[in-house]
Amino acid sequence: MALAGLPLSVFAIAVHFCLVFSSSSSPPVCAANGHRDRTAYHFQPAKNWQNDPNGPVYYNGMYHLFYQYNPHGALWDVGNLSWGHSVSGDLVNWAALDNALNPTAPFDANGCASGSVTILPDGVPVIMYSGIDARRRQVQNVAFPKNPRDPVLREWTKPGYNPVIPVPADVSPDNFRDPTTAWLGRDGLWRFAISAVADGVGATLVYRSADFLRWERNAAPLHASRDAVMAECPDLFPVAEHGEDGLDLDASASGGAGAGVRHVLKVSMPDTLEDYYMVGRYDDADDTFTVPPEDLEAHGDDYRRWRRIDHGHLYASKTFYDAGKKRRVLWAWVNESDSEADDVAKGWSGLQSFPRAVWLDEGGRQLVQWPVEEIETLRRKRGVLLGGNEVEAGGLREIGGIAGSQADVEVAFEIASLAGADRLDPDHLRDPDALCGENGAAVHGGIGPFGLLVMASGDLRERTAVFFRVFRLSHGYTVLLCTDLTRSTSRAGVYKPSHGGFVDIDIEKDRAISLRTLIDHSIVESFGGGGRTCMTARVYPEHVATGSSHLYVFNNASDAVKVSKLEAWELATASVNAGDDGLISYGGPVCAAQVQ
Repeated sequence: MALAGLPLSVFAIAVHFCLVFSSSSSPPVCAANGHRDRTAYHFQPAKNWQNDPNGPVYYNGMYHLFYQYNPHGALWDVGNLSWGHSVSGDLVNWAALDNALNPTAPFDANGCASGSVTILPDGVPVIMYSGIDARRRQVQNVAFPKNPRDPVLREWTKPGYNPVIPVPADVSPDNFRDPTTAWLGRDGLWRFAISAVADGVGATLVYRSADFLRWERNAAPLHASRDAVMAECPDLFPVAEHGEDGLDLDASASGGAGAGVRHVLKVSMPDTLEDYYMVGRYDDADDTFTVPPEDLEAHGDDYRRWRRIDHGHLYASKTFYDAGKKRRVLWAWVNESDSEADDVAKGWSGLQSFPRAVWLDEGGRQLVQWPVEEIETLRRKRGVLLGGNEVEAGGLREIGGIAGSQADVEVAFEIASLAGADRLDPDHLRDPDALCGENGAAVHGGIGPFGLLVMASGDLRERTAVFFRVFRLSHGYTVLLCTDLTRSTSRAGVYKPSHGGFVDIDIEKDRAISLRTLIDHSIVESFGGGGRTCMTARVYPEHVATGSSHLYVFNNASDAVKVSKLEAWELATASVNAGDDGLISYGGPVCAAQVQ
């Protein structure tokens, strides 16, 4: 449960949406959705507040997404937190169901906070979630489908024996939350991990059970950090040492810390509003997570020194194993960065990032993230780079033929020589955000900035820049990826930072670097170096109210850069939670206006 107080929004949507429950390769394009900031293919409810993805799961050939939801308004409200519920056949088009959980019992009277879904051996799913009880303590509860044979799991029941885990004596009652998906160890016992402050120390605890009802806490935490008091939204999942296939946690745990499998421990830090992870080894004999000595020396126990899931505006990420396509998929909450007044005026607040496939890179220390392949079903018009594929120093080339506000763009740049790279003081490696702020898109450099201008007005007064710079170090070179939001909008009261992150590639060897960017009205998701560095941003340009957005390749380096690859697509509007009345069409797409 992301407890940081973040802005959001609500807006009366008097427009036609599409409601779809099929996995058609040609999703319908329905009428545009009314508000200029509302997205076309990112997950969001029809109205009101959403935050953490709770229990994403693949069940009986269908994708379910449960998420933190306030059904009564566009602002976060601890007393009203429920579990929203939507289903999909393709991770792109979503149908809204009634809430799976609402705060109706003494053990969740003040809110149904975050948690997970686990599929039991008999095929029945179970929700485990943090309830905020009548005394505002965080306790752990379970819920089961009212009818397990219902293909979309519409209704859930909460047993009267909840909570299954009350607050332990040594744990802070307001810092005990967010149980992970459970897994089976080699001893046949269930386990799950949960965030807590125990005896004043921020820790990820492990509980064990033989029956999913009676739970015992492991003596040692999965991980603890005295430097960071509280983390939240933990996630523990396996990754293959080689290849891009995902792994099911139960199958990997049965092999312990065997060859060919590593594990990722990820946490969310409310003091920085960022997600951090480390690749290590999980041992189910003592339920501990260990990091390689060289990584421990480089990053330490403080989560805030670990690797970042995303170097931009993203939080509370959660993964699940997609057995249908043998992949691990990540969701994450992307909150608003305009004002609460804006959110209330819109009538909604918060997005989910577009789902990403996740795997371990060949170096074995960092994750690669990439939009799931189903996004390609939305591709319509193909864009072209006007004026040739070489962009001279100070040059600008428009990508024409597509709508710039709803696009998927992948571009690769070739660098002929590294001789002109600017030198970088090693101290600047510690703060890539500040480095991007000091070296924005308009600041000319040796090799870079070059990249994309997205959501740009025709006069370029509003624009969001996503770009690279190459720097020379004493021992080689480094590549910096930036998203510059300082000119993204002329509106007041909008957070417009510079995001930065280094890309772990060998630019001296490759002499090339790629960038993929998803653009969807008020969200821009970028993937540098094939998905090794990811960066999410929120944008709220004014010009979209009266005109169209443009898309450009730019180069403010001292020498020309070559665009060796460009694939740019205009994307259709997906059918995302067309209404909140629970109607589902099994026969294909239906526009909401047709449903009486």
